Amino acid sequence: MNSFPHFRPSVDAGDLVAVSGQIGLVDGHLVDGDAAEQTQQALANLQAVLDTAGLATSDIVKINIYLTTMDDYAAFNERYNAVFTSEPPARTCVAVHQLPFGALVELEAWARRH
Repeated sequence: MNSFPHFRPSVDAGDLVAVSGQIGLVDGHLVDGDAAEQTQQALANLQAVLDTAGLATSDIVKINIYLTTMDDYAAFNERYNAVFTSEPPARTCVAVHQLPFGALVELEAWARRH
């Protein structure tokens, strides 16, 4: 059962799947650590949602990244680039004032069914 009843991890939209924002949560708690560790977990959570939809990170066509400070951009990119090694999706990265649970990083994505 979803721990957050008003949160849908993804929504099918024809050939596209919209994946809701993923942060570095494990069992409802933010992982300890900096932006790199939170990015690693957010990416794992993103992959888990994609797996449930029968998709992979290679199916992502657009990803939006939210950081609470651009000072974490390099740490984020290090973990991100380890996952998206070839033909990465289009992306946007912006700094925001706050994220849920005090997260430093949030990822949302659109993936395409082939």
